[in-house]
Amino acid sequence: MSSINSSFLTNRTTLHVANLAKSLKWYTENLLMTQVKVIETPSYKSGFVVYDSQGQPNKGKPLAQRSGVVELRQLLNSNAKVYSGNSDPYRGFGHLCVSVSNIVQSQKELLEKGVDFKKKLEDGRQHNIAFILDPDGYWIELIENEINKKDGELDHSSDRMNHSMIRVKDPVKSLSFYRDVLGMKLFSTRKFPEASFDLYFLGYEHTPNYTENKEDVVPQATRQSIIELTHNYGTENDDSSYYVFGKDKDVIGFESFTISCDNAKSFTESIKDKVDWVTKYDDAKKTAVLADPDGYRVQIQSYDTPALN
Repeated sequence: MSSINSSFLTNRTTLHVANLAKSLKWYTENLLMTQVKVIETPSYKSGFVVYDSQGQPNKGKPLAQRSGVVELRQLLNSNAKVYSGNSDPYRGFGHLCVSVSNIVQSQKELLEKGVDFKKKLEDGRQHNIAFILDPDGYWIELIENEINKKDGELDHSSDRMNHSMIRVKDPVKSLSFYRDVLGMKLFSTRKFPEASFDLYFLGYEHTPNYTENKEDVVPQATRQSIIELTHNYGTENDDSSYYVFGKDKDVIGFESFTISCDNAKSFTESIKDKVDWVTKYDDAKKTAVLADPDGYRVQIQSYDTPALN
């Protein structure tokens, strides 16, 4: 395993959007996230949203040292079309997930705001989850974390940007990459053989002697920036199973996960022969980008990366 210290955290998920202003308005007004920064480069403009109310575990920390960040990125001078990742031929990325104190009250509030639902609590077989749709059609799962839960009330200080889901072809390869190379822990595994898929939840956990693969649903729902790997049976033998955005300049969607640590240069040097690099470490930007076994991009950044400071 690569050398990992307690500074490592999963910082953010980056999604391309068609209209940054529209998306920022939607996330701040409907999910009650806070816009904390906007940056512009020659090729894109990004807005960063987080949960930032009193009681949030990351409140007041520099952006690069926070978990639970969502970066919404609009390309400039581009006609590329945004896809959510949930329909053929561009299936790959799955969804974001927000956990709330009281999911029944959350659904009621969102319906009153006129938010579009992909799945309400009462739909289908699983009555403890719901899915809403953002302006670009990205799916956002809603689950319950029971933090400060009270009947008939919704405590927004308990909201968490819990996880982001991607579909993977071979869980053995993907788990090895995220655990052995990036140093994440496996929080839990949920198997659904009757539906021919399994779920794996990973992230950073620096508690000494942490026991992997034992977390129950509710405690896990209190975390932020978990990565969920979904394996649909049989895809490990199918090279065309999932589409990773970036192959076609006219098709965009999920961009990357970003991992923060105190010294990205040292870490990337330690894994330089173990991964496929998209861009090598840049001393000025203090970032590097690599590809996981399916081609999904993972950015490694230092706490003091200039773009976020």
